[in-house]
Amino acid sequence: MLELAGVEAGYGPSKVLFGVTLEVREGEVVTLLGRNGMGKTTTIRAIMGMVPPTAGTIRFLGRPVQGQAPHRIAQAGIGLVPEGRQVFSMLSVEENLIATAANRRGAPAPWTLERIYATFPALAGRRGQLASTLSGGEQQMLAIGRALMTNPALLILDEATEGLAPLIREDIWRCLAGLKAAGQSILVIDKNIHALSRLADRHFILEKGRILWSGNSSDLTAGWSRLESHLGV
Repeated sequence: MLELAGVEAGYGPSKVLFGVTLEVREGEVVTLLGRNGMGKTTTIRAIMGMVPPTAGTIRFLGRPVQGQAPHRIAQAGIGLVPEGRQVFSMLSVEENLIATAANRRGAPAPWTLERIYATFPALAGRRGQLASTLSGGEQQMLAIGRALMTNPALLILDEATEGLAPLIREDIWRCLAGLKAAGQSILVIDKNIHALSRLADRHFILEKGRILWSGNSSDLTAGWSRLESHLGV
C-alpha cells in the first residue's frame, strides 16, 4: 500500500533522512520508532508532501506521490493525525468532523458522524463546543475522527498518545485495535512500546535518519536488550 525506497529529505542544507526504506501492506499496523529527533516526523512529512524528498521514491497504492501537493496526497487516500493534534480551534467538534469529510474511494460503509460519536462517546455530548475548549485527550479523539471522516485507505498517527492521561491512552489503543480488526491500514508513531507490540504487525526503528532495524513484535521482544537504547526519549 505504502512504499518508501531510499528516501532522503531535510530542511534547507540540513539533511534529516538518509535512504529510508519501509512499507505498509494492506490491513497492517506498522510502527515507526526511535528517540526524539531521529527523523520520524520528517518521514511522515515527506510522505505527506510537506517536506519534498531530495532522493528516493514514495509510492502509495502503486503510484508515485513524491512531489505532489499535500492536499493531493491526502485526497489519494491518506488520513493524517498530526503531532500536536492541530484541530481547527475556532470550529465546533461537529464542524471539525465535517470540514474535510469525503468518500472519494467509494467505501461501502463510510465513516459518518454517528460512527465517530459511537467510537468516541466523549465527543457526542460536545458536538457543539469549540474544539479549543476540549481537553487534550478529547482533541486527540477529534483529530482521529476528523481523519477517519476522510475514509482513508491509510491512517497515519504521529505521536498517537503523547501527553495523554493513562485512561485516555487506553481509549486510543482500543480504538486503533478496533480499526485494525476492521482492516484499516495504519502507520503509527508513539513511545508506548508495550501497547505497540500488542497492536502492530511490524516495526521500523529510525536512528539518525536511517532505518536501523525492522521486524515483527516477537523479534522486537526477543531483541529488546539490544534495541532498548535506541528507543528512549
